[in-house]
Amino acid sequence: MTVAVDSEKNMAEYARDEKNILPCNYGCDIILQNTTLDKVKDPSFPNDAYLIWYSADGIEKMDLVRGSRVRIFDMYYDKYGPGVVKKIDFGYGRTNPKLWGYKQSNNKKRK
Repeated sequence: MTVAVDSEKNMAEYARDEKNILPCNYGCDIILQNTTLDKVKDPSFPNDAYLIWYSADGIEKMDLVRGSRVRIFDMYYDKYGPGVVKKIDFGYGRTNPKLWGYKQSNNKKRK
């Protein structure tokens, strides 16, 4: 019987912490949050990033997110609830995702 009580307790704790959705659990990366269209039109962002329009607390918002469309939708659905996601579209980035965020080291190789 203690096993059933423990599982109910864990489910209740999970229900309280459902707003603590981490993008890394969904394989996503939020680049810009609650941003404007002018900021996301920068071509230096990776070309695999998506724009997502959603409504949170009655306010229309837009984020720039990396990940698959299904995972992005699942993340926002789990975080904000049903009917929140309005549109998912391609971003304006032109940088190769492998090279985005890469910083070359200053160390020179010795021969």
